[in-house]
Amino acid sequence: MSLGVLQVDRVAPQPWRNGRGATRELLAWPDAADWQLRISVADITQDGPFSSFPDIERWFAVLEGDGVVLQFADRRVALDVHSAPLPFDGAAAPQCSLQGGATRDLNLMLRRSAGKGLMQRVQSDEEWFSIAAMRAVFTTGGARLQIDDADAAVLPPWTLAWSPQASRQRWRLRSDAAPHAFWLALDRHC
Repeated sequence: MSLGVLQVDRVAPQPWRNGRGATRELLAWPDAADWQLRISVADITQDGPFSSFPDIERWFAVLEGDGVVLQFADRRVALDVHSAPLPFDGAAAPQCSLQGGATRDLNLMLRRSAGKGLMQRVQSDEEWFSIAAMRAVFTTGGARLQIDDADAAVLPPWTLAWSPQASRQRWRLRSDAAPHAFWLALDRHC
């Protein structure tokens, strides 16, 4: 099985498309020039609009900080470290307002033509089974990833692990404390 592992601090930050923040691209799959799935961690330090990504399904979760309020054309959504990940149309470029200071956020972007995405919180010691071949886990705390009941990787804090060959595997995250982590996937069977 192919398993990639990457720590956030090993990736240099790059400016956002709209120039109002920075992101660390952790994974662009299958390649950076023509990705179907993109996972990144962004640092938001000021209020402003998100960049627009037409034909992209986007997921967003707050990893650290006081949270944000995203103002869409038809709704207003407040998010903090306890909120469920928010899916939305990447063409919508919501206005982002910080709620007390800078935040660090997890982003999942998927080309709509490639399939459907998923980002969900990891529940402590809960198994995750999926038919999706492209799967990942992101954790802000140290943990051990088990795949089909075997230890697959020790993940330091602020680490992404992924596999493009994970269909029908049973994934589980083990840690001493309740994990602050997310399962991510691209399901091409949709």
